[in-house]
Amino acid sequence: MMLLYYQLFILACLLVFFGILLKNLIDLRFFSRETTECPAVSILVPARNEAKVIERCVMSLLAQDYPNFEVIVLNDNSTDRTGEILAEIQRKDNRLKVLMGQALPDDWLGKAWACQQLSEAANSELLLFTDADTTHQPDALRRAVATMLATQSDMLTCVPYQVVETFWEKIGVPLVHFLIMCFLPMSQIWNNRDTAFAFACGQFILFRRAFYETLGGHAAVRTALVEDVWLVKATKRAGGKAMVFNGIDVVTCRMYESLADVWKGFSKNLFAGVNYSYAGMFGIALMMWSCFIAPYLFVAMSFVVAPFSCDVFWLPLAHIVVAIVMRLIIAWRFGLPTLGAWLNALSVALFIGIALNSMWWIWSGKGAEWKGRRYDFSKTTS
Repeated sequence: MMLLYYQLFILACLLVFFGILLKNLIDLRFFSRETTECPAVSILVPARNEAKVIERCVMSLLAQDYPNFEVIVLNDNSTDRTGEILAEIQRKDNRLKVLMGQALPDDWLGKAWACQQLSEAANSELLLFTDADTTHQPDALRRAVATMLATQSDMLTCVPYQVVETFWEKIGVPLVHFLIMCFLPMSQIWNNRDTAFAFACGQFILFRRAFYETLGGHAAVRTALVEDVWLVKATKRAGGKAMVFNGIDVVTCRMYESLADVWKGFSKNLFAGVNYSYAGMFGIALMMWSCFIAPYLFVAMSFVVAPFSCDVFWLPLAHIVVAIVMRLIIAWRFGLPTLGAWLNALSVALFIGIALNSMWWIWSGKGAEWKGRRYDFSKTTS
């Protein structure tokens, strides 16, 4: 009987997650289309060892159909051809401004420091921080500004379209969409002052400059590994309004290109995302195991101990179906491959492995290396 109650509890949890997903499908809107106001915008791009992607990013930004903007790229002491490529683009188009990054201070992390330098060089009313591995549609800036003005938000971010080409990208990257769409009620980000409800995507963040400066800029999150999420928390604490949108039709990004990239990139951020809480991370891993992996084990076990029984076969099968349906809906909404949905158990197993590795990096004092820099977690906040 206890097993039956357990399976019913897991089903109830999954239905709650399904309800959050359905609500988020309504709340996570696309950008507005038109605006009659065009305040000046500084587009700010931190770039470190981005030779493979920087030209595509910068050219897409220079091609914006917005009438009043500047593009500033900070070459963050790259050791590849990033600087040379930027110089070539600048010779052809003098609208591009290139900065050379200053040495990283001991009490800063790399991206926050780069963004702070960019903001200090900007001259506009609005600041758009975007990553070097993004590509923007010509109307991206115009629609983002229109949305910020229409919603009277102080900070605006979006979920870009994620390019996933290799097997492990398709298994790993869509987990981000799964987690935010099924476990985080999006409307609470802008309707609830509780900073527990916070999400942002650092690939695309638009700020009102005046408000950004009241926060202290990126100095407010200078030791945060997930500085984008912590900017939302800072915005809410300061009484500002942060909003999240679906940006798959305006911005494209390829975060990672291999299993090693997925493993290292998410390991760097995952434990930080739960504020370095071992209890929180173990709790999430246990919940993911119970809801999305254990049902497969119960179904397999049912053929040995209790064929087609309700508590060992039918309810676990229902868990599997609900999970796959949720993943398929998310794949449809964000234009993602469905492979991760059909192989949801493998996807979740990868997540649990990354979670354990992320905790190990902290516990062991090993730290993490990313883009040629080593991060000492003893000096970071989440």
